[in-house]
Amino acid sequence: MGIDIGGSGIKGAPVDLSTGEFSAERVRIPTPQPSTPDAVSRVVKQIVEQIGEQLPDGGAGLPVGITFPAVIQHGVARTAANVDKGWIDFDVATLMTAVTGHPVHVVNDADAAGVAEARYGAAKGVKGVVVLATLGTGIGTAVMVDGVLVPNTELGHLEVDGHDAETRASDAARERDDLSWSHWAKRLNKYFQSLEALLWPDLIVVGGGVSKKSEKFLPELKLRTPIVPAQLLNSAGIVGAAALASEQRR
Repeated sequence: MGIDIGGSGIKGAPVDLSTGEFSAERVRIPTPQPSTPDAVSRVVKQIVEQIGEQLPDGGAGLPVGITFPAVIQHGVARTAANVDKGWIDFDVATLMTAVTGHPVHVVNDADAAGVAEARYGAAKGVKGVVVLATLGTGIGTAVMVDGVLVPNTELGHLEVDGHDAETRASDAARERDDLSWSHWAKRLNKYFQSLEALLWPDLIVVGGGVSKKSEKFLPELKLRTPIVPAQLLNSAGIVGAAALASEQRR
């Protein structure tokens, strides 16, 4: 099972890991406000139970992967983006394992999306260094080397022209500054060139809701690295979390 915890909604589904597709209906419940550990864990328990109702044996014993909008070190949240600050330094994995009764693996949300694209999407079969950048309220990143995740890369905070990159090149910055696609592409180009100089990636994958309009800005980028839109879109977090949970269990 994969669960994707976001600032506005918590979504979950069982995942067929042979295809990367949901094997039953997705369940979504609004994120409780305030989004404290106690409140969110109750919703996660409810979602796991609803998913179990669609599965043989209630999904007993299935590993559960959970995305979380934070830096996650060994199951512990070190930051809290778009959720209650009570999560900082909180052991998310231990709480969710106790509440759900399932083995749980917790992962940063961008990292989960990156793994999903590497296993099933735009980066499937790509060797070397792959960078996923999700362009939304900020810029989330995931780095994979030969398909293996390097967790918690906060590369949206690179300094570009004296600014935190995500304050200038995120989709929210495009909307805030009322930028044309062409003008925004110039900012994106500087950001991705900085990534290129540091990592020399073999492929860059662009995610986030704006990736559905990739034809408006990707052709304007002048990079040495191939750059493509993500394929899994809103299912990426759930799929990547489920895949990682399964791999952790082996």
